Parts: sequence; C-alpha cells; structure tokens
Amino acid sequence: MSDPRQFRDALGAFATGVTVITTRDAAGRDVGRTANSFSSVSLSPPMVLWSLARASASHAAFHDATHFAVHVLSAEQADLSARFAGKAEDKFAGLTVARGAAGIPLLHGCTARFECVTRHRYDGGDHVIFVAEVLDFTHDPAPPLLFHGGRYGGLGQAEPV
Repeated sequence: MSDPRQFRDALGAFATGVTVITTRDAAGRDVGRTANSFSSVSLSPPMVLWSLARASASHAAFHDATHFAVHVLSAEQADLSARFAGKAEDKFAGLTVARGAAGIPLLHGCTARFECVTRHRYDGGDHVIFVAEVLDFTHDPAPPLLFHGGRYGGLGQAEPV
C-alpha cells in the first residue's frame, strides 16, 4: 500500500455531506463529533450508519450510548462543523439545543436530522462502524454543506433526479 497521506487524499476525491453526531455520555454530559462517514443502509426498517475512530476522545461515549442523533449540516453551518471537529472541552458552550430520545442533544438549523437507536457495532479496522435504526427525523430543503478535497463547499445548480 502506498503512503497513508496519498490514500487519504484519494479518498478526499469523493465529495461528502458533513454531519455532526451527538449523544450523551454515561455521566449525562453532551458529546458531539463532526463526521463525513455517514450513509443510508435501509429504508425498511429505516437504518443509517457512520464510523468513528477508536482513538477519538468521544469513542467511549458513543460506544456505550444507546441513542445518538445525526445532523446533516446546511451550507451555512461550516462553523458548527469546525466547532465539533475541534478539541474544545465543551463543544456545546453557548448553543441552544433541544432534547431527543434518551436526552440526546439536538442541534437546530440543519438540513436533516435523524434520531437513532444503535442496533449494531462492527469492527472497521481503526474505526468502529455504528449501524442504527432511525426513530424520528426532520428535513429542511436548505442546501447541504459539502466537503471535498479538504475544503468545504456547496452545491452548484443541482439537477433533479
């Protein structure tokens, strides 16, 4: 295999949406993480997946949690992506959140939000893959925040499918 940096750069050729995943840890503290490893799995039952590095400071909280929320960020929310990608101790400081299933924090202004219950955890090398059933969701037609080649972006004129 070639250089890991070259592999990462090649993966960056795939444009993705940007999400923030939130939960609560065993002590009841809000935990959140930016992720672009989100995907749909099934429509019936409604299921999604995402992955998290085992080395992540939030790994234990997500591994032990029964519920989490996936927030698909809007094009106007690059600041939220940066906040939850950073290392600040309280990433929720100054944010107003709603509460979902099991008290999980729910962010506002996202283009979509999925409240989930974890059904499976799979080994994914240096990551854990979380597969969850969607309990509830919201959707707003706002354009999504995109990530490509190490940069944020948005949609140009989208063609209907």
